[in-house]
Amino acid sequence: MATRADALPFAAAQDRSVASTAAVPWFIWINLIGVTSAIIGGQWDISWHRSIGRDTFWTPAHLAIYLCGILAGVSSAYLILATTFGKSLYPREATVRMWGFRGPLGAFVTAWGGVAMLTSAPFDEWWHAAYGLDVKIVSPPHVLLIMGVLAIQTGALLLMLGYMNRAEGKLKRAYDYLFLYTGGMILLLMSVLILEFTNRVYMHSGFYYRTVALAIPVVLVAVARASGRRWAATIVAGVYTIFMLGFEWILPLFPAEAKLGPVMNPVTHFVPPQFPQLYLFAALALDLIWPSIAKRGKWMQALVAGLTFMTVFLAVQWPFADFLMSDAAKNWVFGSQYQDYATGPNSAIVRGLFISERTMREFQTSIGLAFLFSILMSRAGLAWSDWMRRVQR
Repeated sequence: MATRADALPFAAAQDRSVASTAAVPWFIWINLIGVTSAIIGGQWDISWHRSIGRDTFWTPAHLAIYLCGILAGVSSAYLILATTFGKSLYPREATVRMWGFRGPLGAFVTAWGGVAMLTSAPFDEWWHAAYGLDVKIVSPPHVLLIMGVLAIQTGALLLMLGYMNRAEGKLKRAYDYLFLYTGGMILLLMSVLILEFTNRVYMHSGFYYRTVALAIPVVLVAVARASGRRWAATIVAGVYTIFMLGFEWILPLFPAEAKLGPVMNPVTHFVPPQFPQLYLFAALALDLIWPSIAKRGKWMQALVAGLTFMTVFLAVQWPFADFLMSDAAKNWVFGSQYQDYATGPNSAIVRGLFISERTMREFQTSIGLAFLFSILMSRAGLAWSDWMRRVQR
C-alpha cells in the first residue's frame, strides 16, 4: 500500500490514466449499487422471515442480497484482470501485486467479499437442511455472508480513498459524500449484526448498551475522522436513520401471510424493523466536540469521544425506550405495534416489559463495560481513520 511518500509517482500515473478523470469511475458506482442492494435485501429478508417464514432460497430478498456479491465480484475481477494485462483502467503505479495479478487493493478486498457472499449461499442451504429453518442472525452462514458484505463495503471505501485523498474541488466533495454514504451502509450492516441483542425489550439493560458500544462508535469515529468533514458523523448516522425509517414505513404497505407455524400472531403485511436507534444524537455530539479535541493525543481523543458517545446515547435512548413501549408509539411513525407471527401474547414485548440484568451489581458492571468499550472502540476507530487517510492505492 502506498503512503504519502509515493505521491509523485501516483500523481504522474493519474495524469495518464482514468484516475485523472473529472468523474467518479464506473466501478465505484457499481460497488455502491451492490452494497445498497445488499442492505435493502438484508432488511427485506429479515422482514420476510418475521412475516412469512423461510419458504425458498429464491426469494426476491435473497436475490437482492446476492446481487451485491455478483456485481462486486464481476466488477473487481474485471478491474484486476484489466490492470494485470495492461488496459489502463487504473494507474499501475498505484496498484498492488497479489497471486501474480495486479490491481488496486480495494478490488482484491471486494473480490474476496464477493466470493465469501456467494459461498455463504449453498452453506446457508445446507445449514437449514441440517438444523432446521431458523431465523437467527448470528449463524455461521449468516456471519460469513455479513463478513462478505463488510469486505465489499471496505473495498468500496479503499477504491474511493485512493481518489478522494488526491481529488480537489467539486470532485473532492463528491468523493467525500460517497465515502460517508458508504460509512452509513457499514453502520446499517453493523446494526444487522447486533440486531438480536438490540430489541427494545433490552433497552433498559446494561447488556444492550455494552453491545452498541462494541459495534457503533468504531464506525462513526473511523469514517468521520477519515473524511474530515465538519458534520461527517452526523451524515453517517443520518444515512442509517433515513434507511431504517424507510424500511419501517414502506415494508408494511405490502401484504404478507405466515407460511410456517406455529402462528402466534397472524400478520397481514410485512413486519418492518423497529424504529431506528438514536445514534444520530450521539453522532451530532461527536461532531460538536471534535474541533476542541482534534489536537489532543489519540488516547485523550478516544476517552472524550467514547464518554461523549455513550453518555449522550444513554441519555436519549433510555427514556425513548419508555416511549416505544407505550401505546403512544403504536402508530405508523414509530411502529411499536408491529410483531412477527411467532410472537405470543405473553411475550415481554407484547406486555411492554423490559428485560435487564438480575441484580443491580450486574447492571452497573455492564454499564461500566459499555463506557469502557465505547472508549476502546473509539480508539480503534481513530487508528482505522489514520490508516485510511494514508491510502493512495
